Amino acid sequence: QVQLVESGGGLVQAGESLRLSCAPSERIFHALAWFRQAPGKEREFVAAITWSAGTTYYSDSVKGRFFISRDDAKYTAYLQMDSLKPEDTAVYYCAADRRPYYWMTNIYRDIGYEYWGQGTQVTVSS
Repeated sequence: QVQLVESGGGLVQAGESLRLSCAPSERIFHALAWFRQAPGKEREFVAAITWSAGTTYYSDSVKGRFFISRDDAKYTAYLQMDSLKPEDTAVYYCAADRRPYYWMTNIYRDIGYEYWGQGTQVTVSS
């Protein structure tokens, strides 16, 4: 069974940085993404990257502060989060998809991703 192994969450103060990692157990995905869900809110898109071309996509709320990247040798995706704010506090989920054409029409939506990680907590104190 394919798994997405996440790591890197934690507790930081506002203005600090964290880096999340997502390592799929199989090399089969066209794209990987990060979503987040804060208490009492719906899960929302954060960032995505295509594996072969490295094309990136960001939500407006994190653009310029968060950076998604991938390491092909390690088959691992990263989310570098800088200038963190208390409103970034959430459980962050790695998601991945194998379907290029379907994914392109659903980049920013949950349904665009077949596989999900367990989530990692990010807490930003003020």
